[in-house]
Amino acid sequence: MIRSMTAFASRTGSHGAHGWSWDIRSVNGRGLDLRLRLPEGIEGLEAGLRTALGQRIDRGNVTVGLRLTREADAEDPSIDTARLEHVLRALDAVQDRAMSLGITLGQPNAADVLAQRGVLSQDDTQTDPATTKALKSALLTDFDGLLSDFCAMRAAEGRALGAILAERLDGIETRLAEAQVAAEARLPAARQALRDAVARLGDAGSEIPEERLAQELALLAVKADVTEELDRLRAHVAAARELLSTRGAVGRKLDFLMQEFNREANTLCSKSGSTDLTRIGLDLKTLIDQMREQVQNVE
Repeated sequence: MIRSMTAFASRTGSHGAHGWSWDIRSVNGRGLDLRLRLPEGIEGLEAGLRTALGQRIDRGNVTVGLRLTREADAEDPSIDTARLEHVLRALDAVQDRAMSLGITLGQPNAADVLAQRGVLSQDDTQTDPATTKALKSALLTDFDGLLSDFCAMRAAEGRALGAILAERLDGIETRLAEAQVAAEARLPAARQALRDAVARLGDAGSEIPEERLAQELALLAVKADVTEELDRLRAHVAAARELLSTRGAVGRKLDFLMQEFNREANTLCSKSGSTDLTRIGLDLKTLIDQMREQVQNVE
C-alpha cells in the first residue's frame, strides 16, 4: 500500500497548431517541493498544475517540465519590432563600451539577433486570449493522464519497497527469536562466572556470605535482563507491518520507527553479556539500517 517518492513519467500531446511534451520526475524529500519549468504566456496553467499535484502527492521533490512547440502548418513566425529595436540598441551600447576600453568584439549576425528572447515569436497564445484558454484546458486535461502514469509508477515502486521492507521485518523477527534463546542461555554461564570469581576471592582469604552472593546474582540478572528490549522490538515490528498496509503518506512515521528500532538494538547490544547475543544484536542493527535506507524513499 505504500508509495515510493522516486518515479518518472513522460507524455506528448497536441491541440490545434500546438504540440507539447511533458516530463515529470521526483526524488525523496522531507515535504512536498514542486518545481515547474513552463513556457510563459499561459495564464493560470501553473496554478492548475500545482493544485493537481497537491491533490495526489504528499511528499517528494517533484520537477515538472513542459516544452511547447508549433506544428508545421502553423503561421509563419512574427518579429516583435519593438523588442528588436531594444535588442539592437543594447548591442550598440555593448559595442561602444567595448571600443572605449580597447576591446574588439565580433559582430553578431541576424541569427544571433533573432535568438534573443522575445524577438522572434511563433506563439500566438500571448495575443489571443481564446487560444490561450483553449490551450490551457487541453494541457491540464493531458496533464491528468501524465499524473496518473506518474502515480502508477510511484505505486509500483512502493510495492517493491514494501516487499523489501517486509522481508527485512521477517529477518528481524527471526533474530528476535534467536535473541530470546541466547538471552536465556547466557544466565547459567553468568552465574558460574560469578561463582568462579567468588571462589578465587575465597582462595585469597576473603569469604563472601551466601546472602551477599544471592544479592549479587539477583542484581546481575536485573542488569542483564533484555526482556523489555525484545518486547519493544516485537511491538515495533507489528507497528511497521501495520504502517506498510496503510494508505497514504507513512514515510515519516516509518522513519521515526526506525529510530526506535535502532535505539532498542543498541541497548540490547550494550546489555548482551555474551558473544552470541552481541552477534544477534549486530545482525539486528544491520537489518534495521537496511530498512532505514529503503524507508527514505517511502512517501
